[in-house]
Amino acid sequence: MATSKEYLQFILEQLSEADEISHRPMMGEYVIYCRGKVLGGVYDNRFLVKPVKSALAMMPEAELVPPYDGAKPMVLVDNVDNRDFLKSLIEAMYGELR
Repeated sequence: MATSKEYLQFILEQLSEADEISHRPMMGEYVIYCRGKVLGGVYDNRFLVKPVKSALAMMPEAELVPPYDGAKPMVLVDNVDNRDFLKSLIEAMYGELR
């Protein structure tokens, strides 16, 4: 199941409090960037982020799931309704992104 454009727009709106968020379509899904660095993506109507230390610390109960078959697991962000949390998450993760 590919991500719907409506869900992508919802996630982008939720992330709008963070600086320089952009996205790029990739094989029916979307990669999410923060200031040009890959933060995560939207896959099958799920917001997933890289499993960096700060993300794991902020979401210790989060599920690790692969975005697609054969991919390395990423952190499933369940708290997508909380803009303040998402902004804090991105700010905490940014220094660990490559």
